[in-house]
Amino acid sequence: RSDEGLAKLKAMGAETLRLDVANPASNSGLAWQLDGEKIDLAIYVAGTMDRDSANTPPTCDSFDEVMHTNVMGAMQVIPQIVPMVQEAQGVIACISSIMGSQQETTSGNAALYRVSKAALNMVVRCSQAELSDITVLAIHPGWVQTDMGGAGATLTPEQSACSLRQTLNHVLEQRDPQHRGAFLNHDGQTLPW
Repeated sequence: RSDEGLAKLKAMGAETLRLDVANPASNSGLAWQLDGEKIDLAIYVAGTMDRDSANTPPTCDSFDEVMHTNVMGAMQVIPQIVPMVQEAQGVIACISSIMGSQQETTSGNAALYRVSKAALNMVVRCSQAELSDITVLAIHPGWVQTDMGGAGATLTPEQSACSLRQTLNHVLEQRDPQHRGAFLNHDGQTLPW
């Protein structure tokens, strides 16, 4: 996301590609950058938040930013990586949020974010309906102490990452059809839509 972040990833031995998921022109070049790759696990992590309540109408700019990043980006990226994930019979995991669960919604705070994550969950379900040979799922990382989650969140980034890693490794190892199109918590528990 930043030059510093890319440098940290490169220092750990990762190959990095810069992509602005909210920019269709940037998204369009992803497939050729990954040409010839097989992907066991692709994680769509991009997300941005507007904290206004349901009683505050979103501006066009805030709507576009949140929906382009959280929804349109996934809709443009997933089709490009599907052939590479199919090569490995792998998994596409989209980082969603419990805030996108209609059943669990008891507050109107961050309404636009909630709407975008509910839409992302539908992207997962629609994608899975078209792809019988791979797993596409939505996963909630927990309430994490990040810029978005705040200092009062219950999980550190390390705790969330460790839990997500264990759950996604389990999904990869088990290849269980029940995970196809699922909405999971970071600890592997099924979440209500």
